[in-house]
Amino acid sequence: MKQKKLPSTLPNMLLSLGLVSIIAAALLGGMYLVTKEPIAEIEKSTRLEAIRRVAPAFDNDPEADARKFVTASGDTCTVYPALLNGKFNGAAVSTRSMEGFAGEITVMCGFTATGEVKDYQVLSHAETPGLGSKMQLWFRDPQGARSVIGKNPANTSFYVVKDKDKHGEIDGITAATISSRAFLGSLRDAFKAYTDYKESEKL
Repeated sequence: MKQKKLPSTLPNMLLSLGLVSIIAAALLGGMYLVTKEPIAEIEKSTRLEAIRRVAPAFDNDPEADARKFVTASGDTCTVYPALLNGKFNGAAVSTRSMEGFAGEITVMCGFTATGEVKDYQVLSHAETPGLGSKMQLWFRDPQGARSVIGKNPANTSFYVVKDKDKHGEIDGITAATISSRAFLGSLRDAFKAYTDYKESEKL
């Protein structure tokens, strides 16, 4: 049997496809380089705004003084100390949990010098709209035992009330227990990093 000859245009087609792939890769690489710095600046601006919102008053540069600590789950928390007139006034801590209903939740939590939650900001999440997405408001609502504001994880169990074995003391979001557990877990990790920082600095 005679072998079929490849069309004479095939080498040209392959060459064209190769050139298109190279050009596309170069364009993508160039786009990454062009957008990398602006994206980094936006992320930094968002982070600094969150630190300002949740941390006690400070006159230092929290980012320059930041320290990283690894949690028991293997994630990394970053502690941004708030110093005022050279004295420790508390800190903001960035933390995350991969245990959300839809995946990752990232939070910036602020603690006073004595360990109470001053404020928090949910920086990103993919939770169900109208349910898990309520985290930003739910855990600052003074109704019942929802709010974590002003509470210290050292003497309040930052677990949902449903977790009887953990003696949970925080009301979880209605119909969003998984999201609530993930959020509170991220705050427990943040507090552990915060206490590790204080111990390392002998504060």
